[in-house]
Amino acid sequence: MNPLVSDLLAHIATGSSDLNESVLESETVWTGRFLKVQRDRVGLPDGKEASREFIRHPGAVVIVPLLEDGRYLVERQYRHAVDRVMIEFPAGKLDPGEDGLACARRELIEETGFDAMEWAYAGVMHNCIGYSDEHIDIWFARRLCFKGQHLEEGELLHVHGATLEDLLECVRQGELTDAKTLSCLLWMQNLDGRGWTLPWKQVTVT
Repeated sequence: MNPLVSDLLAHIATGSSDLNESVLESETVWTGRFLKVQRDRVGLPDGKEASREFIRHPGAVVIVPLLEDGRYLVERQYRHAVDRVMIEFPAGKLDPGEDGLACARRELIEETGFDAMEWAYAGVMHNCIGYSDEHIDIWFARRLCFKGQHLEEGELLHVHGATLEDLLECVRQGELTDAKTLSCLLWMQNLDGRGWTLPWKQVTVT
């Protein structure tokens, strides 16, 4: 391993208490259907104080579904906040107390109609650390079996098959800009001949 990388990981593992902030006061500014806006007054390491406003999010999952022919299932869906149709992998938020794999299976069936006989957890990503505590668990799915799509009311999307090369070209052209999907592409590239591995496990499909 590169010595600079080893040094960085060592610092992360041992903690960086000289950078930590302490919460002095906290208030919930606004509560929505599943998001909360919070404002904290914090103490800085240099002894000063600052205000932090951020969004509390329940967490989510993203799924990378692998087809038998080597392509991946992706979606095209209009996203109101950015006023455009986005290319992305299936994803959805965690329900209270919901297991990550259970959420991934539920969202994959709802959005694409497929369940999978094998699943692998690839880790977590934080997509908006400047203003939200949202975390997204990354799951890979293979040996897909079609069960029937069950979109939520008001949820409209198109499902397509695409190769890794297709998706990378979409990134190069500026068509694919979704953060969670870009993180998945990093995994996909490194699984494709660079030695990264996934802990695949079988599940029962009924």
